[in-house]
Amino acid sequence: MVITFDAEVWEWDARRTDSWTFVSLPEDVSEDIKELSAGPRRGFGSVRVRVTVGGTSWATSIFPSKDGVFVLPVKRAVRKAEELDVGDVATVTVELVDF
Repeated sequence: MVITFDAEVWEWDARRTDSWTFVSLPEDVSEDIKELSAGPRRGFGSVRVRVTVGGTSWATSIFPSKDGVFVLPVKRAVRKAEELDVGDVATVTVELVDF
């Protein structure tokens, strides 16, 4: 499964000092991922993915949130390379792997 979407970069307010930033996957896509990855998942309910934002690609995991959607951490190196800051909208491509 490969999906592309636009999402706003947001900061996790529980860890402000470390500036953890994320984008939220769309609700309908999150539902599809839940169905495809039903059964035991990795730690914290994570699902392994391959991600591309702009010209930067990396392997990571997405995590279920309390809001019912999956969230994708966007590391500092990606934000710097793609000139993204909290509040910016990024075009994100996510490919599920090993599910």
